[in-house]
Amino acid sequence: MKTSPVRNRRPRRRGFTLMEVLLVLAILVILASMASVFVIKMRKSAFEDLAKQQVGSFSQALDAYYMHLGMYPTTSQGLEALRAAPSDLRDPAKWRGPYLNKEIPQDPWGNPYQYEMSSADQYRIWSWGPDMQNSTADDIANL
Repeated sequence: MKTSPVRNRRPRRRGFTLMEVLLVLAILVILASMASVFVIKMRKSAFEDLAKQQVGSFSQALDAYYMHLGMYPTTSQGLEALRAAPSDLRDPAKWRGPYLNKEIPQDPWGNPYQYEMSSADQYRIWSWGPDMQNSTADDIANL
């Protein structure tokens, strides 16, 4: 009977070495950081698209308001004139609203939309954008 010598037998390896575990962790960290950058860019783009869409919706409602009353709401009346007839209208019978079915939402960053009537037939609607500051390059407006 032949027995194998114990010296020639290699010990059986169990589990992973520290280097293997660290390598897998490093790969996972790299993948997670790449995914988070992608998600942040997509979220910013989605918020900007939503703000543009809402500004466009307000513009359509303001155009309907203009068709009925012959002028846009004043700056002091604001976008709320699309939901309820302003008390200072010259001819309240011409108001045929509400021109928006829902309450006026805040922009995607949690700020109110800004409205300004520059003349009887011109207005401006804008959001302060991602930096939440007025009159900066990232503002989203109808003009």
